[in-house]
Amino acid sequence: MKRGFLIKTGFLIAAAFVLGQTVCAQDAGTDNVLRVSLDDALRIALSDNPTIKIAQQQIEVKKVSNKEAWQALLPTADFGGTVQYTLLAPMISLGDFGKHKMGIDNTSTWSGQFQVSLPLFAPTIYATMNLTKSDLENAVEQSRSSKLDLMNQVTKAYYQVMLAQDGYDALFSSFEQARENFYMVSKLYELGGTSEYDKISAEVQVRSLSPTLIQARNAVAMAKLQLLVLMGVDPETEIEVEGAIKDYEDRIYAEVMELDSYYSLEDNSNMRQLKLNETMLNQTLRIQKMNFLPTLALSGNYSLNSLQNKDWNIGQYEWAKSSSVILSVSIPIFRAGNFTKLRSTKLQISQLNESIDYTERQLGLQVRNYVDNMRASAEQAASNIEAIRQAEKGREIAGKRYETGKGTILELNNSEVALTQAKLTYSQSIYNYLAAKADLDKVLGRE
Repeated sequence: MKRGFLIKTGFLIAAAFVLGQTVCAQDAGTDNVLRVSLDDALRIALSDNPTIKIAQQQIEVKKVSNKEAWQALLPTADFGGTVQYTLLAPMISLGDFGKHKMGIDNTSTWSGQFQVSLPLFAPTIYATMNLTKSDLENAVEQSRSSKLDLMNQVTKAYYQVMLAQDGYDALFSSFEQARENFYMVSKLYELGGTSEYDKISAEVQVRSLSPTLIQARNAVAMAKLQLLVLMGVDPETEIEVEGAIKDYEDRIYAEVMELDSYYSLEDNSNMRQLKLNETMLNQTLRIQKMNFLPTLALSGNYSLNSLQNKDWNIGQYEWAKSSSVILSVSIPIFRAGNFTKLRSTKLQISQLNESIDYTERQLGLQVRNYVDNMRASAEQAASNIEAIRQAEKGREIAGKRYETGKGTILELNNSEVALTQAKLTYSQSIYNYLAAKADLDKVLGRE
């Protein structure tokens, strides 16, 4: 019996040593560990995350499109030239007047033309300039939306790492206590002060916590990996977050007192984009109406022509010069497609207005839900603090009762489970508050 006891005790000590080394390694860290605060994580993510880079590039694309729109008002200049070599000139028959050759064989004809044109009145271009400006504003807002979404994800991922780490610490503390309980019960068993059943129960309690600890350790690793991916950092990087989730306890009690029942959605990115889309549709409608207006343009050209040259001595050619100025007006009379486009755009505006109203109601419901969750989580956190105190007291009493022979091993195990559950619930309630706060900030468009 003693030999079996020694083997089992040795196994438990080895397991505790391995788990202890893991935690010490995590706490000690290495020189290559990236230690970040929440602000650091957000700064790195906004700098290195590919989503943000793509959004910034899209803004640059829209800036180029905006420049193209107003450049349509600038004058355009073109130069063109042709060289025609006549091998055999055509012959024309004039009946009684005989046949006449339309040119001279084996001659070259040269012509060049320089033309400048300038739009004087182009209402469609003016309206398009406003549309591209709004399109640029929409791209900026989409970039802001990507930024808010990334900040929300990084913030919650950061909190998730702290929650996972706190869960691991609570379970490891429970494992340490279960191991101490096992040592105590084993000594009592050797002295004949308790039954073999109690010793086995204490040993089972220690063994049953080992798989849970492994799962908790994996949860920490996965939470850190998710944070690294969102930050745009190499997933192989070792990372440690500053602080613990319980550090936010005082913050939530201060913030929950300032929660309002109504929040403005003026800065919500979805609402801004919808309203920008409405503006763009109205500008598109205006452009389509401009298609019914006349356009006015001024152009001028200068040309040189040299005909029927029998050699290639360009300097000796005789050049005929001509120039002209042209004022052109285009008045649309009837285009059936213009009326169809107007009708389609008006329907799209009507649909968008309905979507704006519906989205605003949905966002208002989300805000109320997040505020209610924050209040409930703050109340749960306050209640869980007292629950931890009571559970710690209960575990202490259960230990004393067992040592004096008045309690059972079941009471001792249950008291430890109750304390662990209270700690996990407390950390979860704080995380729920912080996650709801992050979601509320995203909906309200807070940066």
